[in-house]
Amino acid sequence: MKRLFATFAMMCLFAAQSATAQTILRDAETEALFQDMTRPIIEAAGLSPRNVQVVVLQDPEINAFVAGGQTVYINSGLIEAAENYNEVQGVFAHELGHVVGGHAPLSGRMGKSATGITIASLLLGAVAAAAGSGDAAMGAILAGQRAAMGSVLAYSRTQEASADAAGASFLTKAHITGKGMLDFFKILQNQEYRLAIPQDDAFNRSHPLTGDRIAALTQTLQSAPNWNTPLDPELEKRFERVKAKLAGYVEPMDSVLREYPATDPSLTAHYARTYAFHRGGYPDKANAEAAALVQGEPNNPYFLEVQGQILMEGGDPQAALVPLRKATQLSGNSPLIATTFGHALVATDDPAHLDEAEAVLRQAVQRDDANPFAWVQLGTVYERRGDEVHAALAKAELSNLTGDTRMALVSAQRAMAGLEKGSSDWLRAQDILMVSQNEIQDSKRH
Repeated sequence: MKRLFATFAMMCLFAAQSATAQTILRDAETEALFQDMTRPIIEAAGLSPRNVQVVVLQDPEINAFVAGGQTVYINSGLIEAAENYNEVQGVFAHELGHVVGGHAPLSGRMGKSATGITIASLLLGAVAAAAGSGDAAMGAILAGQRAAMGSVLAYSRTQEASADAAGASFLTKAHITGKGMLDFFKILQNQEYRLAIPQDDAFNRSHPLTGDRIAALTQTLQSAPNWNTPLDPELEKRFERVKAKLAGYVEPMDSVLREYPATDPSLTAHYARTYAFHRGGYPDKANAEAAALVQGEPNNPYFLEVQGQILMEGGDPQAALVPLRKATQLSGNSPLIATTFGHALVATDDPAHLDEAEAVLRQAVQRDDANPFAWVQLGTVYERRGDEVHAALAKAELSNLTGDTRMALVSAQRAMAGLEKGSSDWLRAQDILMVSQNEIQDSKRH
């Protein structure tokens, strides 16, 4: 029986692993690029770009996935591995095939079926173990696991093939070449070769054999009228810059400097080195690289953003105001850039900047209320003014967003006590209060 329970515990531990521990990377430039790259594909799929979200995760694995709803998760490792933006479009089109096909919810139902098989085998194993046959018990458990896994993998392979076909059709309807989709499958295949992953056994895989996927898609994509459609040079330039700043942010400095050496005078290389030096604690070098960026393109909001961020985090928020104010204006008041600007205004400790900080931050949270840092800064503005009521409301928003249910409830109660009943702020506090109460009640029942 000890072996039985040990096996069951290991299965539970393995099943508990998830992507929830991964870090979400938010960047105004990257999000703007993905909106422009994916919009035609989303529309070709019959969906609204307002409802489909791309979330970038800091994870070196070359992977992308959906987990329900209309959110596509893309790992930083995939972006770094892609040779051009069209390859990422191909991956996105495939993942959108899962969204349109309802595969994530269907996977949940399939998972229940597979779980049922596994639990049944555990029960059979327990009976055998109770009868004194430990080997029979282990055989029953392993056989059940094998049956469950085979069922899930077969179903998964069907979904993946369906998503491949759907993704190819979306690219065709959007008048986007499918070369990137095929090329990225070849990148994956080469990685499998390097890792010595067998290429002749589909039964034990969640995806069809990569070679089979390439063969199935080649004729479809090559015969499409958009096969020879050239890439957009402006999108490609933006993609290379996003790759560079991503590398500067997540990769070791020596790796960044090998790929983007000091002898490379391009703005893309300056971009990578700016982030690498800033993250590595070399403020003088980071400032010099950022200055080269702004000199090259004085009206680029993202270059101005990083210049201001370096100045602010280097202890000079007053100097950061000029580039960050300009970056906010040139970006059309991008909520993420505006939040950084608002932070700099608050960080000056100058009461004269509080009005502007409040205006900037309120607009930022109105356009993007899922930014915890913006709520922190807005709450700080209210606290410095002695406005405890709106500080409590900002705390309620922050706590609701970060999952601190009890603090959200208490803060919402404090805000409601001081707000005019029926006002928009009072109604928002009431919404947070009710949601928090329901979550607490549900957790008690469970």
